[in-house]
Amino acid sequence: MEKLFYTIGEAAEAIGESVSLVRFWTNSYPNLLKPKRNAKGNRLYGASDIETLKQLHFLVKDKGLTLDGAVRKITGEKAAVSNSVKAIDSLKAIRAQLMEIKNSI
Repeated sequence: MEKLFYTIGEAAEAIGESVSLVRFWTNSYPNLLKPKRNAKGNRLYGASDIETLKQLHFLVKDKGLTLDGAVRKITGEKAAVSNSVKAIDSLKAIRAQLMEIKNSI
């Protein structure tokens, strides 16, 4: 069963980056990333926020876009970017499975 909300640490782990980077992206683009806050004030990211973080990470780190360029691309072509990120995630999962098979032989 999937969780409804993820802590900032879990969000950072999901994209393979540091907590400070996720915090910076959240503070820089509040219209794009809207985490909820609990009673202590901790950020809690929903599934859509995690997906947006993955898209940002893909465009900035893999494609080499600037952060502003990545945000423009996400707001303009969200479906295309989402499909690209899902394809990359699927390929990474397949690669992990193949490596597991190779190591077990």
